Amino acid sequence: IYSCCYLSRRLNQLSSHDPLWKRHCKKYWLISDEEKSQRNQSWKTIFISSYSDLGRYIRYYATLKKAWDDLEKYLGQRCPRMIGSLKESVREEDLDAVEAQIGCKLPDDYRCSFRIHNGQKLVVPGLMGSMALSNHYRSEDLLDIDTAAGGFQQRLGLKQCLPLTFCIHTGLSQYMALESVEGRNKYEIFYQCPDQMARNPSAIDMFITGTSYLEWFTSYVNKVVTGGYPIIRDQIFRYVHDKECVATTGDITVSVSTSFLPELSSVHPPHYFFTYRIRIEMSKDALPEKACQLDSRYWRITNAKGDVEEVQGPGVVGEFPIISPGRVYEYTSCTTFSTTSGYMEGYYTFHCLYYKDKFFNVTIPRFHMVCPTFKVSTARMVSRDETNHNEYAVDEDEDSTDTDEYEDRRRVLDIPAPSGRCPRHT
Repeated sequence: IYSCCYLSRRLNQLSSHDPLWKRHCKKYWLISDEEKSQRNQSWKTIFISSYSDLGRYIRYYATLKKAWDDLEKYLGQRCPRMIGSLKESVREEDLDAVEAQIGCKLPDDYRCSFRIHNGQKLVVPGLMGSMALSNHYRSEDLLDIDTAAGGFQQRLGLKQCLPLTFCIHTGLSQYMALESVEGRNKYEIFYQCPDQMARNPSAIDMFITGTSYLEWFTSYVNKVVTGGYPIIRDQIFRYVHDKECVATTGDITVSVSTSFLPELSSVHPPHYFFTYRIRIEMSKDALPEKACQLDSRYWRITNAKGDVEEVQGPGVVGEFPIISPGRVYEYTSCTTFSTTSGYMEGYYTFHCLYYKDKFFNVTIPRFHMVCPTFKVSTARMVSRDETNHNEYAVDEDEDSTDTDEYEDRRRVLDIPAPSGRCPRHT
């Protein structure tokens, strides 16, 4: 429209009709009527001013600005201290300087996001989610542009990859590939996973978390603001809850959410680590005499090959919780599979507090765990069939589910050994 206004006097008059620009200001720059009044400018002037500054991002700006606005509003109500860790926007010349420094072009959707917020300070908790499991903890920060540029990789295995996140506890990062090299697609986002069976240190497998910055960031924000990820103690926890993973037995409801931990997993050897969070709740309308105590648990664990393992034991995570009307008990535990997927189901055995000789079972719903799509390292000589799909063809006698094996995996992955142990199938 702005270009056409120079063709004739009539077009020039039409292009000066201010309501014509209102729609574009709202659509592309998310300018509200209130903001327009505060700026005391015409819609046309506001559009032209915004376009001269952000015009190269017109395809992305509205989507990313809305995501940031929704995230800030949500966090402001639930964990406001995280808002204070966000950094102000950067200038175009700052982004240009980073490109010159690393010798690679940054994608426009990434640049656009940093014109809104320059990541966050290196603090805990991190904006990109936390995970706590017994003695293992991580919290990922969204890196500012200078810190990300300082971590830009040129070494084999991570050539031309830019870190997007960082955890100060584990050293874990999500990277974005700025070029299509070493088997990666341009702008693909992933967790690195060293190949423990290769002698070549540049043999790095990848757990894929996004195909572009826009898709990666907006899908994460959507999970947060829709309540898909719970807020626990002012932190975003990246547990995914399947609405089907709920079972009610009498007055007691059990629901399950799960999460994949890339930092404790590997493709070679196949070792996929999952954590699950279980919520046990008694209806507030239940009669007082329905109060009961958990005595034991039973698990039936099935991997992708159909192999079944059964586990029984007293209590959960060393506790024997009492459940009464309106009370909720939650705990987390973990499991590993040598296949890329598997599922668990089972039951808890309770006894009534008022009738101590009365025992009953409460169903734990079946819940599935599936590791993200991954790519194996191009530095490893594998057949095409082995790299086609997630189900990597390596035979294992059984799943690694014992605590000692978990401790060994932590050492292999060069994560500081914790002081305690991780509960299994509790």
